[in-house]
Amino acid sequence: MSASDVAATTRGGPIPGFGFNPPTAPVAGFELTELASLQERMADGSLQRVHRVDFHTVTLITGGCGEHTVDFVAHPCRPGTLLWIRPGQVQRFDRPGTMTGTHLLFTPAFPPRLAGTDRLMREWYGPVCRQLGTGHEYAALCDLLARVRAEFSRPDGTVSREILQLLLAAVLLHIDRLPQPGTDGDPHAGGEVYARFRAQLERSYATTRRAEDYAHLLGYTVKTLTRACLAATGQPVKQVIDARVALQAQRLLAHTDEPVAVIARRLGFSEPTNFGKFFTRHTGTTPGAFRRTHHALPSSPNSNG
Repeated sequence: MSASDVAATTRGGPIPGFGFNPPTAPVAGFELTELASLQERMADGSLQRVHRVDFHTVTLITGGCGEHTVDFVAHPCRPGTLLWIRPGQVQRFDRPGTMTGTHLLFTPAFPPRLAGTDRLMREWYGPVCRQLGTGHEYAALCDLLARVRAEFSRPDGTVSREILQLLLAAVLLHIDRLPQPGTDGDPHAGGEVYARFRAQLERSYATTRRAEDYAHLLGYTVKTLTRACLAATGQPVKQVIDARVALQAQRLLAHTDEPVAVIARRLGFSEPTNFGKFFTRHTGTTPGAFRRTHHALPSSPNSNG
């Protein structure tokens, strides 16, 4: 990832971002580095400005303390904090020198094609932050990351892409079986119904907010979708749909200069007033007030919006 990357876009509108472009890496689509090295590489302050990436990052904090902000939630970080940022999420790093840790960057296509890893690459909505402490789970993950580092650091020409892929799969599957942090449900509890619904929601949230439309598109009943969402999240299907729309609205209000009326149309609202009522109901504040609070944060210099 370099500061000269072209800004990325989402289907919901332009948001400042980076593509995957490490300066040196023995294999395509994967990099392992340390937070301190990443901060030195991005010394222009880009990481401390709100931005998004189009790849996955997994970070294990090993020293210091601070916070990492993801989609308007500030996550406290200390030794044993595990962060998994997925493509499309907006984030902001803490200032350099506050924390140390191991930082993995990889494209969605890099992990091996296994049932478990394929599922994880589709789950854009998985947990962002886990607090492992410094006990058994932390030690086990440190051991796995050390194996990844050993392979990644082999002399030029001797690094095995296949071994790195399998080691990364072991890291991701180990993370996946950790206890779910602070949730009323289990994302796997909804099974294939919930997985298909979330994939369709990501494609269609700007087109429809009707649970009946998603049921029709997927060939289920609304009751079936509600059962799956309740099992996975503790919320009915309509709340899950509306939460996704509200999140995209927050992203666009905070990280673009588009007028509220334009954002409303992007998200399928025929009238800005209806969008305003929806946003206030789901966030507790008006679109204008939210923008004034969050738009003051400096945006990435690579923004095209």
